[in-house]
Amino acid sequence: MNEIKVGLIGFGNIGAGVVRLLQENAQTVQQKVGSGIILKRIADLDITSDRGVSVDPAMLTTDVNEIFNDPEISIVIELIGGYEPAKTFVLKAIEAGKHVVTANKALLALHGDEIYAAAARKGVEVQFEAAVGGGIPVLSAIKGNLSGNRFSSVFGIMNGTCNYILTRMTQEGADFEDVLKSAMELGYAEPDPTFDIEGVDTAHKLAVLASLCFGTKIDFNAIHTEGITAISGIDIRFAEQFGYRIKLLAIGKLTDDRQLEVRVHPTMIPLRNPLADVNGVFNAIHLTGDFVGPVLFYGRGAGQNPTASAIVGDLVALSRSIAAGVQNRRSAPLGFLDNTITTLPLKPMEEIITSFMLRFTAQDQPGVLAGIAGVLGKNGISIESMVQTARHNGGQAVPIVIKTHEAREGAIRTALAEIDSFDFISEKSRLIRIEDNLE
Repeated sequence: MNEIKVGLIGFGNIGAGVVRLLQENAQTVQQKVGSGIILKRIADLDITSDRGVSVDPAMLTTDVNEIFNDPEISIVIELIGGYEPAKTFVLKAIEAGKHVVTANKALLALHGDEIYAAAARKGVEVQFEAAVGGGIPVLSAIKGNLSGNRFSSVFGIMNGTCNYILTRMTQEGADFEDVLKSAMELGYAEPDPTFDIEGVDTAHKLAVLASLCFGTKIDFNAIHTEGITAISGIDIRFAEQFGYRIKLLAIGKLTDDRQLEVRVHPTMIPLRNPLADVNGVFNAIHLTGDFVGPVLFYGRGAGQNPTASAIVGDLVALSRSIAAGVQNRRSAPLGFLDNTITTLPLKPMEEIITSFMLRFTAQDQPGVLAGIAGVLGKNGISIESMVQTARHNGGQAVPIVIKTHEAREGAIRTALAEIDSFDFISEKSRLIRIEDNLE
């Protein structure tokens, strides 16, 4: 086969990047595949706007069925995002016997099981390297070169919008709302940034990663998810006083009793940890395997060019199999054979054990510290260190910040609920989890 025909659904920013890469690097791709990858048809509701790339108008269509019904097209790229009609289109492509490449982490996080099962029935592949980490080749590494390892943890910074916001808040002392507005103006944040700043986008990616690392089905709705909207400048300053930096972290851990921790939340990371220096829109993903040990992947986690790079990488992998005449699926989508996928129990958040930074806003009066410490002690929570701002005249409210030793989250929340009922507490108390041993 001298040419492999491809159909593209979604001609937005990323789609335009894929077209440009295939045009500019056509010779390089052919040298690596042995066959030319030809983009035959592009489907989008808008086929008149200028995307910054030149294509033959005859390739463009508003009827996506022209891709599904074309027997020459063997691979379909889905780049419209979201749940529907993306799910319907992907399933139609599979039913038509076509391989699928997608960057749609939301779709895979919620409907991956159905899509993978459909692909297995039809004997086609679903590739999705671009769904996590943009141009960072972490998924292919987990399924490929690192596949001999049993993973104990995966964690990382997986959302460039949040990392950009926290970086500027940390380095410049900027206000959250001001930085968010700037991120939207620069194109780092969507017009509706809710999925980014509330941690949902990161949770989608963690669901995909954890499935690959641990060979288990993940109920996306069971992932504990917190965003960064409640993080303030005062939290960042106190974290630095304790020797930490705040990042929105995705965490997946396999415990000794074969329970799985999957959680997304602002996390204090020691300044000595390499993740503390991952700034701006960059992502970093850390894996720990039993034989390879710790491995860190770093790069641009989003954007036109990095994402296009990952998508074309999947195209190349599929095209090599097609060119070699391989009829059956080259590998299972999650790296594990379908009949070996398990459903590991998820550890409840109230049973998670970690250290915490607790911030109280209390009236400056005698007995406050004793009252707080007494409740913490009653719940088995040990204080490691504390910072209290200078006293003010007139009993004004002041922040009291405590770093705990490791404690059970359920005990922390019970203690905070009691402390918040005291008359001397002026605002709802805040907690930020600390991860000292990210391995």
